[in-house]
Amino acid sequence: MRWYWIDRFIELESGSHARAVKNVSLAEEHLHDHFPGFPVMPASLIIEGLAQTGGILLGEARNFRDNVILAKVPRMEFHDVAVPGDQLIYSAQLQDIREEGGSVTVQADVGDRRIADGEIMFVHLSTDDPQLSRINQRAFVFQTNLLDRSADNPVPDAAGGPASAAEKQS
Repeated sequence: MRWYWIDRFIELESGSHARAVKNVSLAEEHLHDHFPGFPVMPASLIIEGLAQTGGILLGEARNFRDNVILAKVPRMEFHDVAVPGDQLIYSAQLQDIREEGGSVTVQADVGDRRIADGEIMFVHLSTDDPQLSRINQRAFVFQTNLLDRSADNPVPDAAGGPASAAEKQS
């Protein structure tokens, strides 16, 4: 992933559900053009934040052994807008996980306001594919500290065991 549309995870229950935070700030350039005089978070970026939340949930459930790629958004409904100063809470619930991919139901809320809800589907692509070899989703999640891990909850290695001390520090 090149663009991060989540700031951090506040909850991740492996194989079940996840919640992430996105703080909407006028410092983000895209809000100056969408829309001048009435800045709102673009719906496409809310979908991307929901997809990153759900995709990381799905990838983590399989120890990041495959690249998880957004495949389809079969349903997404928008109920309200998010504006600068809002804190979006992205929630994803794992619905289906298979060898070839998986799906999540998602919602975005600001306080008591429902901003969006829907369903997102993902495909698993092999990490052995030479075209995808530069993608390291596991490193993205842990090296950018999106998941807060402590000594009681260490970063797993590729096989699912505790990571090396050097990897924990990176």
